[in-house]
This record gives sequence, C-alpha cells and structure tokens, in this order.
Amino acid sequence: MSPVPSVDVVCLGESMVTFVPSRPGRLADVPAFDRGIGGAESNVACGLARGGHSARWISRVGTDGFGDHLVAEIAATGVDVGCVQRDPRRPTGIYFRTAGERGVGAGRGTEDDEAEGAEPLAEVVYYRAGSAAAAMSPALVPREQAWSGRVLHLTGITPALSDDCLALMRGLTARAPGRPLVSFDLNYRVSLWRDGAGERAEGRGPSVLLDLARGCDIVFVGEDEAEAAWGVRGAAAIRAALPEPEALVVKQGGVGATAYARRADGDDAVTFAPALRVDVVAPVGAGDAFAAGFLAGTLRGLPVAERLRHGHLMAAAALTVPGDLGTPPSRERADRLVALDAAAWGTLRCGPGWIHLPNPAHPGAETVAVEVADS
Repeated sequence: MSPVPSVDVVCLGESMVTFVPSRPGRLADVPAFDRGIGGAESNVACGLARGGHSARWISRVGTDGFGDHLVAEIAATGVDVGCVQRDPRRPTGIYFRTAGERGVGAGRGTEDDEAEGAEPLAEVVYYRAGSAAAAMSPALVPREQAWSGRVLHLTGITPALSDDCLALMRGLTARAPGRPLVSFDLNYRVSLWRDGAGERAEGRGPSVLLDLARGCDIVFVGEDEAEAAWGVRGAAAIRAALPEPEALVVKQGGVGATAYARRADGDDAVTFAPALRVDVVAPVGAGDAFAAGFLAGTLRGLPVAERLRHGHLMAAAALTVPGDLGTPPSRERADRLVALDAAAWGTLRCGPGWIHLPNPAHPGAETVAVEVADS
C-alpha cells in the first residue's frame, strides 16, 4: 500500500443519504422528500475543509447511486475521499427525518422528552442495518490511513454499528506510538444500541462510550447526553466523570459551552463561552459544526476561549440553513467576530444568510438575516 499523504484532520464514520419532508408533517403524511446527506464525522470534515483546512473522510459506501451521491457531495466541499471504500454487497445507509430536535433520551414524544411549548422532537427512521459502513473493521481500515492526520475525529455512533466497528474504534483510540491527537464526540444515540448483542446490547452503550472517551484527547459531550447516558448533571460533574481527556468540552445548548483544559500543573483551566443568539432554520448539524470550529481553532493553536467562539460561529452557520451543512464565515470575518469583547459578542444575532451580509449590520435592521446589535 502506498503511503497516504498527511492532512490536518481525518474523520472516520458512516454517512448516509437523508430524506427530509418537502413540507411540514409526519413521515406518514408527507407525499415527497428532499434528498441531502448526513453523517456526524463527514459533517465535521466538510466544515473543516470549507474553513480552509485539509480534511480526509474515511468510510465505506455501497456501489449504488446513493454511494455515488455521498462521495461526490462530500468531495465537492474539498474533502479528500480517496480512502472511502466501495462495497458491492452492502448498501449505502439512508434515513428519513422530520424537522425538530433529535431526542437524546430513551423515549420520544412523551412529556419527559418534550417540555411544554418546546419544539417537537424529530421523527428519525434509519435504514442502515447491514450497511457498507457497518462492515468497517480493523482488517478493512488500515491504521496508517486513520492515523494520517494531525487529528483523528471519531464519534460514539460508529461503535454502535457493529462488533467490527467497535473493535476498530478500540484499536484507533488505543495509545500507541504514532497515534495523532484523537477527538471524540459522544453523539449518544439510544436507538442504535437497542438491537445490539454482547457488548453492544441495550444498556451497555453508556459504559462502552465512557471507556472510549477516557482514551481520547479531546472530548465533546452535551449536557443532555451525559445525563441520558450516565445520569450526570452539570459541567463540573461531567468533568469529574471524565477526568482523563486533556480537553473536555461540555455543550450546554443555547446557553453556551464550557471547556476544561488541563494545565501543566495538572489542574484544569475552565473556560465558558456563551452561545450566539440564532434564528434557527433547522436544529440539525450544529453539534458537528461546533466540533469543526473548535478543532479548527485547535489546529491554529488559538486560546481555548477563541476555539469555543469559533465553534459557536460554525454552529450558527449550520443552524441557519435547512440541511446539516452550513457554509462557515470566512476566516477573516470569523476572527474579527471572535475578537469582539464580551459585551459586543452578546449583542450578535444570526439569522438565515448572515454570513453573506455586511458586517456589522446597522442596529435595528429590519431583517434578522444578519448579525445585529441591540439598539
């Protein structure tokens, strides 16, 4: 095998073709769907590539039209897809979803899952069992490819797909000479752990994910995920449960994010960055975009507070478009916004099209598709 050129970030995991109703309503009621792509790891790769970093996506897809579409769409963002394998026997995964937040807890559509007046949870139906990506294994994915970046980004979705995928994840996160910085986004999906057996049996997912996270260098976890998976509430309690990573980023929804970064003396530097106000178009892809922004700042060696703000800006770009992938602001513009003082940062509001409009907008502008300062 010829050597694989080094890149900034390698992202490994399954991507699928997504189908979203062309009009509001239940999956049972809508007559037509719009096609897109979705995958936590490829979303991060696309975000990084669009932000000017070199990124490689490693996965497997079928030799079907959906696989053709996935590879072409991801490559179009500038991501290296040369290590994507095509499987003639297994299909490319697909899924259908409606608008709304994806539920984290075990239930869906109950009073426990939806606060009164809250945005209804999305219906999500996967057709990924036996997919080409579920066959990823240590034998099929060479470590040299996966470790060919400065950073390897993984998520908790991959180990839920199959025993082979779990074995691959354990091998890639094992500490050994030549291992790059390993980033891990928890992405706890209860439904993916329901049909497994053995170590992937229902109820085992949280312990498997905790074990994997402890072996990584940078870990992203949502407060809601930590509570659903481990019964842990609050950023400090999450850090107590996950003391091993050099950096732990706790995503706190619309409030902001808190980062714990280990200093040379062994203690943590704790940094909180408030989220931006966003006029949300679709609440999907924001977590992946946030991770891409934070990793972009990490690659540039920026202070943790600036990495968090870059994460928020990338998340705002994703939240203000219909699909999973938003176009991030230019690096020059992002750096200018990140450098704002706390008061000015707190006045920003992002709506559809904000990255294309003048900066800053006049206070009190009629459109919300801009960054606006409070009058």
